[in-house]
Amino acid sequence: MAIMKNPYDVLGIIRTANVDDIKQAYRRLARTWHPDSNPDPRAEERFKEISAAYHLLADPTVRARFDRGEIDASGQERGAARASRRTHRSSTSSGFGTKGGKEFRFDFGFDDPPGNGSFFREDLFNDLFNKRQQAPAQRGGDATYELGISFVEAVRGGTRRVSLLNGKTLDVHISAGTEDGQKLRLKGQGAAGSNGGPNGDAIVEIKVQPHPFFVRKGSDIMVEVPVTLKEAVLGARITVPTVDGKVMLTVPKGSNSGTILRLKGKGIALSGSPGDQLVKLKILLPENIDLQLETFIKHWRPPDDEDPRVKAGLV
Repeated sequence: MAIMKNPYDVLGIIRTANVDDIKQAYRRLARTWHPDSNPDPRAEERFKEISAAYHLLADPTVRARFDRGEIDASGQERGAARASRRTHRSSTSSGFGTKGGKEFRFDFGFDDPPGNGSFFREDLFNDLFNKRQQAPAQRGGDATYELGISFVEAVRGGTRRVSLLNGKTLDVHISAGTEDGQKLRLKGQGAAGSNGGPNGDAIVEIKVQPHPFFVRKGSDIMVEVPVTLKEAVLGARITVPTVDGKVMLTVPKGSNSGTILRLKGKGIALSGSPGDQLVKLKILLPENIDLQLETFIKHWRPPDDEDPRVKAGLV
């Protein structure tokens, strides 16, 4: 039979250690040497040794007998004490004794420790392996949504109400200058987490609906505005739309189709100063050409060098 080591040495404590010192030393060593968490081949034997030492010292009565030399480190009787107790042990179940009228065990095996066994089964295993045995906490999945907004809402910003799959209804803030495809994250509004894990998020993808005549160009807004031949030749004051309402714009004399006029500050406010609105002129002839205009054009002789295709480099 292997010689049992001194339990104080096994736990690394002094003989005057109190109950808390014993418990703390045992818990520290048990975490290190439990065979379920330590792959070392010596772990199981070492853990048995630690458990035996703890259960001998954790019971004040058994510890006192060991300190007086009545029992050895394995819990066996020494000398006269062994003889005086032999008869009593034979009348009880193997491996049992009595203490204060109650039966107790001296089996220092791996699975069923004596004395304060409830601490071993409940406190230690709960502390060491409860987290390992339970399913890990998992974050809930994200829920994705699409939110369609108008071009003007995207430019100016606003608030839209969104109904979520979890039954909640939230007011979502749309920042000024929001772009098509931009995603908003609503923290904790996704699928529920499991085993105490956090909820996922709700991801709202913005879909900006195209506008009949406004087109976004970065922080600027482009709009094509038709003008008459007379307005283009002689110049004019015309009304043009913006995202903030209608404004007056001066068309310079002799403007061509494709001329771009700029309305300062009528674009998109992303950061700092807002962009501009760009007004692209497009000369539009009347559906029915006036006879007077037709007669004038027939007799009009432009300069020989006024070939717009040559000037454009097309010929």
